[in-house]
Amino acid sequence: LYFSAQEGMLFFYDINGLQYEMKICADILQPISSLIFSPDYTTLLVVTDQGTVYTYKPAHSGEAVKLLDACSSCFLAADFLTPGDKYCVSVTISGEVQVWFLEDGTCLSKLNLDIEVQVN
Repeated sequence: LYFSAQEGMLFFYDINGLQYEMKICADILQPISSLIFSPDYTTLLVVTDQGTVYTYKPAHSGEAVKLLDACSSCFLAADFLTPGDKYCVSVTISGEVQVWFLEDGTCLSKLNLDIEVQVN
């Protein structure tokens, strides 16, 4: 079970029957707004309140890697494009939808919806 705390910590609970062990996986240093696993559960997208997107690979037990940083408009949400876990799509508050290559953070495509986006 992965979850985040308000102060930007990413935690993992290893639950085995009635016993559990908690592990701190990463310190993002920003409040986390959402966690999204890839369809094959190899990569976790971590989106912050400030609009930065990180990737975390549980099998590698390393640090979270900053993939996308908010520029002119904060990322409101991000998710994987399926099948696979090579690409993600994001949307900014200003209504720009972008497709990203996760390996190096290259923006492959973008579309401006010309409307402000909000989460309900």
